[in-house]
This record gives sequence, C-alpha cells and structure tokens, in this order.
Amino acid sequence: MRWLAVLLALALAGCATRMAKDGSTSTTVDVKYLAKSDVDRITDTVRAEVTVGLLLIADKLYRRNPREWKKAGMASREAAVERLRLRQYRTFPEFGGARERQAATLAFAEGYQGDRVAALVFGLLTMTDAAFAHKNDFYILDSLDEKKLYNCARNMEIGVWKLGNDRNAAGEPFLVSNELDPNNRNLSFEREFGRQIGLLDLMANVVADRNGRTLSRATQSVATMIFLPVSF
Repeated sequence: MRWLAVLLALALAGCATRMAKDGSTSTTVDVKYLAKSDVDRITDTVRAEVTVGLLLIADKLYRRNPREWKKAGMASREAAVERLRLRQYRTFPEFGGARERQAATLAFAEGYQGDRVAALVFGLLTMTDAAFAHKNDFYILDSLDEKKLYNCARNMEIGVWKLGNDRNAAGEPFLVSNELDPNNRNLSFEREFGRQIGLLDLMANVVADRNGRTLSRATQSVATMIFLPVSF
C-alpha cells in the first residue's frame, strides 16, 4: 500500500494538463516521474545544492584571493568559477591528473605554485561527484553509499579547518578566507561550508536508513586528519 501511495503521488506530480483553443483539455505524463521516489527527489536537490554551494565558496575565495585565478591565466574571476563548474579534467593540467583528496591537498602544500582555490574546490567538487556516483539525476533503482557521503562531509570540515589554520613558512594563511582581525570576524565561509556539511550528513543518514544500515561515525579530530577517501 505504501508503494501504491508513492506511485500515485508521483503520477500526479508528473501530470500536466493543457487546455486547447476549443476549450478541450488533454493530460500528459512525464514518464521519468514514475521512476522517481521521494528519496530520489531529495537526492536530486541535495546534489544540486551542494554543487552550487561549493561554487559560491569558490567565488568568495577568488574575491579574497584574486592572485589565484590569475595564476591559472583566467580572464576573470567568473571564468575561473565557470571552469570549476564544468570541471573538465583536461582544463586542469596543473593538477597532473589529481582529483578528489589529492587535488584538495595541493591547496595547502608549501611548494604548490598553481591556483590554490581551484585545487581545493575542484577536489571537493570531485569528491561530491564520487559521493553521488557521478550522477545528477536519481531514480528508484539507483543506489548510493552512505559512507562516501559521510566522508565527503568530513572532508568539508577538514577543508574549512585548514582554511582557517594552515599556514605557509612565513606564517601566512595559504588562502585568505575569514577576517584576520579576531575582533572583526567574518564567519560567512563557516556558514556556507556548514550548510553543505549538514546537507551531506542528512543525505548520508537517509541513504543509510534506505539501505537498512547503521552509519559508523569517525571520532578523530579534524585538526589531525588528512582528507578521507571518497572513491573507495
């Protein structure tokens, strides 16, 4: 009965009724809605929101660190963000094929000479891609791994911690994010990262429940952790 109710709701959501000039009406059904559950729709939304949020973080970081997009030879900050949105591997030769945690680690490597914003956000975006099985549209028969989603969320915690705490040999932050003045703190980066972390944790719990499993949570401090694997 439960599945019957879900299918009925999806059928209604996928229906579109149009009125012709003569006053007659016709109803069409978008077949894709018949193959989507409520969880699939939530997954679609979370996937899109996390990606948009990371691109917003990239834009904010580029505003504070304009030298970074210039390192990559980009014409503008907007062009640099667009390159990240498309994330075509061939357009990031400076990473030497690195992605996910290997790319994100470059952002805080002392000897790295490339665009550190791109390294961090490209790394987090490709982790997100892997956590969502490299899909943007989800259906009833699709499955995800809650541990990958959980690790992706922890990696964002590690990323925001490193932004605020990792320093180069001169004692300067690798990337300027929040205000350096402790009396005039700007927590916008923490808030935006916190939103993405909350969405990923929600998704991890939903997937664990759907898979009939209990989500095992790590207890190690982010201050002592490296980026976790997402592609197992």
